[in-house]
Amino acid sequence: MSGRGRSASLPAGRSRTRHGLLTDDEKTIVRCFSEDGEGFHDYDVSVLRVESPLREALVAAFVKRTAPGAGLTSLDSMHRVYKVLKLFDSHLATSPWPPREISHLTPEHIDGFCVSREHLGSGLRGDMHDLKHLLIHAEGITDAVAGRLAEPLPKRPPSPPRESYSRAEFKRIADAARGDLRAAARRIRDNRDLLQRFRQGDVEAGDDRRMARHLELLDWVDRFGDVPRVRQAKGVNAGKEWPRSWVTDHGSVADIVTRLHLSPAELAAGVVLFGVLTGENPEVILKAPAAHHRADGYTGKTSTTIVDLKKPRRGRRAYMSLALTEIPDWITVPDNPDELSARDELHTPFGLYMLLHELTARSRALAGGNRLFTGYFAAGGRGVGRGFRPISRAGELVNERALVWGLMADEPDEEDRPVPLQLQLGLVRLTHIELHQRPVAHTETTAVRQYMARNRGNVTEYSKVVAKVLSEEEAKARARGSMAVMSAKDVERARTDPEAVAAEQGLDPVVLKRMLAGELDTVMSACTDNKNGPHAPPGTACPASFMLCLDCECARALPRHLPVQVLVHDRLAERRDQMDKLQWARRFAAPFAQLADLLEEADAAAVEDARRDATDDDRALVERFLNRELDLR
Repeated sequence: MSGRGRSASLPAGRSRTRHGLLTDDEKTIVRCFSEDGEGFHDYDVSVLRVESPLREALVAAFVKRTAPGAGLTSLDSMHRVYKVLKLFDSHLATSPWPPREISHLTPEHIDGFCVSREHLGSGLRGDMHDLKHLLIHAEGITDAVAGRLAEPLPKRPPSPPRESYSRAEFKRIADAARGDLRAAARRIRDNRDLLQRFRQGDVEAGDDRRMARHLELLDWVDRFGDVPRVRQAKGVNAGKEWPRSWVTDHGSVADIVTRLHLSPAELAAGVVLFGVLTGENPEVILKAPAAHHRADGYTGKTSTTIVDLKKPRRGRRAYMSLALTEIPDWITVPDNPDELSARDELHTPFGLYMLLHELTARSRALAGGNRLFTGYFAAGGRGVGRGFRPISRAGELVNERALVWGLMADEPDEEDRPVPLQLQLGLVRLTHIELHQRPVAHTETTAVRQYMARNRGNVTEYSKVVAKVLSEEEAKARARGSMAVMSAKDVERARTDPEAVAAEQGLDPVVLKRMLAGELDTVMSACTDNKNGPHAPPGTACPASFMLCLDCECARALPRHLPVQVLVHDRLAERRDQMDKLQWARRFAAPFAQLADLLEEADAAAVEDARRDATDDDRALVERFLNRELDLR
């Protein structure tokens, strides 16, 4: 049987029972690899309890579901499918009439599993989604089961609103993380400098035996990533290696090794601060590579490095480039900006990245990988043990840092007692997006629906931002003014006295004649000089959007343009109710105000007549215009 990579029947080893009988246990393992090939996990499917024919069908479906191209890209997503496989197996095995083959599976079995998971609330939809996509890969299911799987998933219950951190809380989180990293940088740099001078012969321990041992340990750790050890010759620990007796006089193994390397806690601080400064997804941060490109070319100007990241959930848009610049994050700088030294690396995304790149360089060399967040772990679950490796999950470590840092929420509890601040990377990302008011690795729609709209702490702030942008855009529009308008009387006079009207309009009579004939029409106006406008060098055709005609000195609005102007005004008003308010304010508040001013200049009856008399061609033109089909690409 082969899965994503391979699966095999592996002997678990021979063992003796207390009666002296030999038993041979066989395990069926499905080995699954992440899409990037950097990690794998072995799933023991021999633990399934249903009868053999059904078990084989379910295992085959699991292999197909986790195979390349089946839609799963991370080990976390494969963990979820394996979890649902075991839960469904347990449900079937404990049912009154357990099915023996895949063809015996009925819709009632799936309904029963759904009922057994209803207590999960929002988790039910996820489990049913994973079960559905597992079973559709099973060969031999009945049409009834296939029909049940085609039914809609359970509705997702309303997600409780999340509350972002306040600006003060966000700043305290950043300051605490910076404190850990500054201390780590000072420790590692000092010890590396000492080690370098020792190797060059500039430092001698002399009679100071403790200093001699300290220097020996630094050298040993740098060369081998461990402390001197001795193999136990006999006893219950025979064959195991233990630190030499004198090593423990200098501290624990973790304390000694982290004199030159970052600890898990310091890696977690780096992850938190990276989230504060960039707002990136936690999974993306954890897998950030050390490979980068210096876009500034080391010119001494604003330092910039570009890092290639990957967010698997984005599908074909998973790969993205993140530009990290040497520009301080204005939200988390000190209250007094003068306190911010030009050499403080930890207030800029570029500085943080380069510091982490420096501090983890030797750890990456010993680990043999290219992950930025790589350090020394004194122990590890699932038999991994001590050693150098990238941080894989930071949730628990981040929570522990919050307790160590003693972070408190702004709001006390009902009895006015301080409340510990719950530190979560997801909320760090949410707060970054709110404070910066811009999407990070997603669309503006996703930013609003998934982050801002579900954020209780964001509603008031968001409304203030929208109101501010509306006010600013309307002020800009009125400061620039609207395009010049030729009234119906001017148009009529131009037919009999073009020279006089042309002089009044500041136009050449030939241009006026062409304009009246409709030869110079754009969308909402006529353009009197397409090659000498304010949006392009002289002699070059104007590349600007037709929306910019609203305040262009070359534009003239004639009565025949009124229907299109009315239609554009009405469509923008409709889009205000359909779009995110901030996005609408940024894109359309200024032209909407300019159009409103133009319509105010016209007679109210003329506006209503223009709205009524607009043709299908006018409507089609406006739709193409607002869909940006008329823009130069």
